[in-house]
Amino acid sequence: ENGYETGEHAPGLKLGGCGAYKAAHHIIKTHAKVWHSYNNTWRREQRGMVGISLTSGWGEPVDPHSQTDREAAERYIQFHLGWFANPIYRGDYPEVMKNYVGKKSAQQGLGTSRLPTFSVQEKTYIKGTSDFLGIGHFTTRYVLQKNFPFLQVSGYHTDRDLAELVDPNWPAPGPKWLYSVPWGFRRLLNFIKTQYGNPLIYVTENGVSEAAQCSELCDEGRIHYLRGYINEILKALNDGVNVKGYTAWSLLDKFEWNKGFSEKFGLYHIDFKNKNKPRYPKASADYYKEIISANGFPNPREVM
Repeated sequence: ENGYETGEHAPGLKLGGCGAYKAAHHIIKTHAKVWHSYNNTWRREQRGMVGISLTSGWGEPVDPHSQTDREAAERYIQFHLGWFANPIYRGDYPEVMKNYVGKKSAQQGLGTSRLPTFSVQEKTYIKGTSDFLGIGHFTTRYVLQKNFPFLQVSGYHTDRDLAELVDPNWPAPGPKWLYSVPWGFRRLLNFIKTQYGNPLIYVTENGVSEAAQCSELCDEGRIHYLRGYINEILKALNDGVNVKGYTAWSLLDKFEWNKGFSEKFGLYHIDFKNKNKPRYPKASADYYKEIISANGFPNPREVM
């Protein structure tokens, strides 16, 4: 969506309304081809696994007693995670996604939906092409119904007919879009368990950047974030979710999309102004070392 609809990220194309859907369509089919290639050629010898890693937030209805808000929150997840996971685990795009994009396309006078379709053969070929599901997760939004008026140029965000809100009391230790809402992760993991048959899950990205660099490398916000999110994964394990591994994002400060080096997600600070790029552990690096050494929280009282 950022690369092929808004043009915010590389390759910077502004193909409003259809670019993101077409790009995703090719990604899904290409992923399936890679999975089958490995399955047919290398699996018997190497006994490896091929999966896909998808990044998704969690959408919580503003009013859990409102059917329209619950449906909007469901759309939020289906337009995020379901867009890619549903074809791989269930054989096609989510029904709500097909219905909403199809309806908006018809309103525009288009003969076909802007959301591409899979043939019967493609659906069969794609379904089941994941030995594990990688999940990147960072934050949560409250979601409510919002009807967008008829637009001659509609796109991914207006297709969903929803609005996103945040709680001002949520901690925001890093960038403006990334609020610390640990309980959303447990709900996302349980959603995956229910929707996709409790697949094997590896958490491939989870972390936060700091808004300002502390001269003493005291990133307490990141420590609080890691503690909360890892704790919710432990709760999800107790719920029966099949989480096999966890990866904190990220080891080092690095180049972060169009934000360059300004957003620092690393457990280790890098002095980019020094030609040798020296690296210094932040307080979160020591905290994460303790978690790794104990294979969990070293202090049982941290577990809520």
